[in-house]
Amino acid sequence: MDTPPGTAPEPAAEAVSGADAPLLIACALGIEKLALRSGGRGPAGGVGGPFTVLRTGMGPHSAERSLRRALADPSSAATAVVASGFCAGLAPGMHPGDLVVADETRLGDRVTRCTDAGRLVAAVARAAPGRTVHTGPLIGSDHVVRGPERAELRASGALAVDMESAVTLDAALAAGPRPVAAVRVVVDAPEHELVRIGTVRGGISAFRVLRSVVPAFFEWHRSLLLPRR
Repeated sequence: MDTPPGTAPEPAAEAVSGADAPLLIACALGIEKLALRSGGRGPAGGVGGPFTVLRTGMGPHSAERSLRRALADPSSAATAVVASGFCAGLAPGMHPGDLVVADETRLGDRVTRCTDAGRLVAAVARAAPGRTVHTGPLIGSDHVVRGPERAELRASGALAVDMESAVTLDAALAAGPRPVAAVRVVVDAPEHELVRIGTVRGGISAFRVLRSVVPAFFEWHRSLLLPRR
């Protein structure tokens, strides 16, 4: 559903706003962490209660290790997890700044269903009016996807690809049942392919979009705590 308008060393995991927060937002890059942390705090110093932004570092191995560490404490048993940051779009017509809300993540033959994705799509659309919001499968990769491989992944039914979301949600659920979700901003699309990952640092528009949708994570999280009728 659309709503129209060389390997660097792995950085250490970083968390803000409390390790035992009920909402954990996981990302790979420092620029993503900055956007998510500032969006979560908001102009008045917080929009939805305590939260953690966890910078895992790039790649599936780093993401898995960081999530297992972050959720090892029994006090995190009820923590909801959102994988967020940037991604590569796979569908023709996608543009940098579009948003992807996963209804499931895929990694090999493992499929992880996201919690109440429809409600999160609506919240993201409200938080980022005028932006296109796509929802569908988000597939994991252990490397940056380019050229023909992008078309192969699209043929599998995937809407977008990144290196951390699928592993993040798998690791979160391995630590115990909890709500999980993945929301990504497209920075790389079939007609707008990045030359290198460092180009993201100049993506002011993508940074602003990522920051703008953080209130939607809180809205989604609060909705899960309300009694169902």
